[in-house]
Amino acid sequence: MARDTDNKKNSRGSALEKALAVLEAIVEQPQSVGVPDLAERLGISRQSMHRLLHQLDEHGLIIKVPKRDRFAIGERFSKLAIAAMCSANKGIPVLGIIQQLVEEIGESCVLGVIIGREFVYLERAEAEHYPRIYLETGNRMPPHCTSGGKAMLAFLPAPTRSRLLETLTLTQFTQTTITSIKSLKQELEQIRERGYATADQEYADGMVGVGVPVLGPDGASLAALGMHGPTTRVSLDRAPEIAVKLQTAAKRLAEFWDMSD
Repeated sequence: MARDTDNKKNSRGSALEKALAVLEAIVEQPQSVGVPDLAERLGISRQSMHRLLHQLDEHGLIIKVPKRDRFAIGERFSKLAIAAMCSANKGIPVLGIIQQLVEEIGESCVLGVIIGREFVYLERAEAEHYPRIYLETGNRMPPHCTSGGKAMLAFLPAPTRSRLLETLTLTQFTQTTITSIKSLKQELEQIRERGYATADQEYADGMVGVGVPVLGPDGASLAALGMHGPTTRVSLDRAPEIAVKLQTAAKRLAEFWDMSD
């Protein structure tokens, strides 16, 4: 009886190890990957690989690319990864870094990440003075008209960025909202050159923002830090100065995440 139990545990462990290996292999690829490549890379039969991929797909950890037998990371896995990075259990003082940033800049700041086709606020700290623009943790914003969203978009790996841009709906919110893919691509190129993004009343009249990417070791964006404030108090003439402060904080976050791996 004990031997049967041990065999079942070993079987489960083996299946778990294979599933984790598949996820790691997919994460390492800059674009979607097919069954033959995964099977060869991991030394797993194609039949077993199909079964593993089907199970991971069912649980939302990966997604199958439409009309192609290729796979990419799913939204559920992305959410787990982001939650892990920001979890208090890891001891990363995310909120403390953002609060210090608010004190230095004098305006509200947020940390966010693109999930699906939206820029989601993971953490934020509000400025004390009024008027202020209050945005809650968990808020979902369109990335094409927010400084943090554009900063993260600009520094995504090129294949990922291209696929995402193909699916974005560039809704117009104000007269300054970017509504063409061509214009957005041009702006993202400028953002990569200068290292930070701005949003000049593109989501809401009277609100401006500055955003920078939180970069991983490969130079791709893991998340983005952004500042937003009212035009009555903040001028985008300060954008270069604000960007330096944001970039310093972003490097601290990236270092903490790297050390905790």
